[in-house]
This record gives sequence, C-alpha cells and structure tokens, in this order.
Amino acid sequence: MGRPSHLALLADAHRRAARPEEGLRAIEEALATVHETGERSYEAELYRLKGELLLAKCARRSAERESEARQYLRHAIDLARRQGARSLALRAVLALARLERSGRRAAQARAELREVYASFTEGFECADLAAARSLLEARSARNQ
Repeated sequence: MGRPSHLALLADAHRRAARPEEGLRAIEEALATVHETGERSYEAELYRLKGELLLAKCARRSAERESEARQYLRHAIDLARRQGARSLALRAVLALARLERSGRRAAQARAELREVYASFTEGFECADLAAARSLLEARSARNQ
C-alpha cells in the first residue's frame, strides 16, 4: 500500500539530482506495482514524471524524445481528469506547457493550463499554482 507514491517521490528526487536513469527505473517499478495491485491513485503522477524524466535523460532534446514525453504527459492529464485529480492534472498540464515553447501546441497548452488553473478557488500560495500563475503571466506579458 502506498508503494507507487513512495516510488514517485524517489523518482522525483532522482530527477532533481539529475539522475534520470535511476528515476526512470523507479517509475517502471511503480507502474508495474500499479498494474499488479490496481492501486491507481498516483498513476497520473507517475506518467507525468516519466515524461519529465525522459526529457531530462538527454543533454540535447530530439523531436522523437519530445514526442514520447508529450505522449506520457497527455496520458497523465487524461488519467488525472478521469480521476478528478485536479492537482495532478495541474502538474501534468504545467509540465506540458513548459515543454511546448512556441506555435500552436504552446497556445493550446497555455489554454489548458488557464482552464485547470481557473478551476481552483483556494490554495494559490502552493508551489504548483504559483508556478502556473507565473508561467501564464510571463507568457501573457510576452504576448502584449
């Protein structure tokens, strides 16, 4: 019980320590546990982390690596929305908005981020909501 969420914390620590390979191993173990036990409450976060760890794995981003990461982030967003996990959806959409830097995909990701951000009525001092606000404000200021 709780193993996937603990492995997600471990994977995120590896990501922050610039050790994406170790993080990806923890994610694979967590996802295997999810599929084995059916404990899916943290599944969206696992897929978000997998996308971010894939991006961190390479010194140079390739279109193929970004596409793979984008698929995991989209999957995380879909799972979080189906589960009604707004905070996990916010994290995944925020990661997607950071990935998408220009063009149509960037505008779509910002629109999704605005939508998820607007669904919150409190807790705006928490790190994820503050990061979302900063990203939205920065992009809005650039577009003026």
